[in-house]
Parts: sequence; structure tokens; C-alpha cells
Amino acid sequence: MREPSQKDLDCIELQLGRTPRDVHAIAYRCPCGGPAVVETPPRLSDGTPFPTFYYATCPRLTGAISTLESSGLMGEMNDRLAVDAELGGAYAAAHDDYIAARSALGIVVPEVENVSAGGMPNRVKCLHSLIAHSLAAGLEVNPLGDEALAKLPQWWLDEPCSQEL
Repeated sequence: MREPSQKDLDCIELQLGRTPRDVHAIAYRCPCGGPAVVETPPRLSDGTPFPTFYYATCPRLTGAISTLESSGLMGEMNDRLAVDAELGGAYAAAHDDYIAARSALGIVVPEVENVSAGGMPNRVKCLHSLIAHSLAAGLEVNPLGDEALAKLPQWWLDEPCSQEL
């Protein structure tokens, strides 16, 4: 992870179609080289609490995730979480990892103190957050993020994002 350069921030602005807010670091780069997941502090500069520490920015990545979300995968994952104690434990550990990584910034925000993202630790409600966590933290940290990531196409191969930016 590294602090974003001005070129990174310009790229993220093009990706999002708006000025990025309070990007702390680039957590994952797309294989084409551009920023794909950013770290955002738990309190934005305007004072707003912001629990989404890992935020996917690459439009090709987020588009692929949106397609996956519409497939019914989240419902299947929630069904499995309800009956699979081992999966539930691993998912709870992913929640703890998320909180620990955000807490490492040293910014205390009581409003989001034990809030992670994507529905962790008890349900799945946003694959964007879970996949962003898997990309940033690496494989074998978030089992459901890893599973969803493995179902994505190689979003960067067809007209790589860097050609647009």
C-alpha cells in the first residue's frame, strides 16, 4: 500500500466521475496498473463517519461485481453462513481483520467502532466491499470475498482500464 500520487487521484476521479474523498492509500492496483481499491479513513475530512475502509474504484471491476451481485450469490452465501459454523468463524475473523486494518490508522471513530462492511460478520449484503477486502488484504483472509473474487471475469483484459485513463 502506498500513499496516492496526484496521478492516482486524477485516475480515481475519472473512475468515479467525481473528486475522490480522503483517499488514504492505494490498497490494490488493477493488473493494468491503475488504482482499483483505495483505503479511506473512518472519518472523512468533513466529519462524516465512513466505515467502508476498502473501496473499489475501478469501473470495470465494480461493473463485474455488480453483475455478480445480481446472480443470487449473496443469498446463497447467506444460506451457507446460517448453517456452516466453520465458514461463520472464518467470516467473523475477516470482520476482525477489517476492523484491525482500519484501526491501525489510529483514528478513533466511535460511530463505526465495530462496524466493518459488506454485512460482516453475520451476513452478506455487498460483494463490492467483500471483494475489495480480499483484493487489499490478500487471499485467505475473507473467505466469501475470495469466493466472489474467483467468480469474476478478468475485467482488465478487454480494453485495459489504463487505456482509458
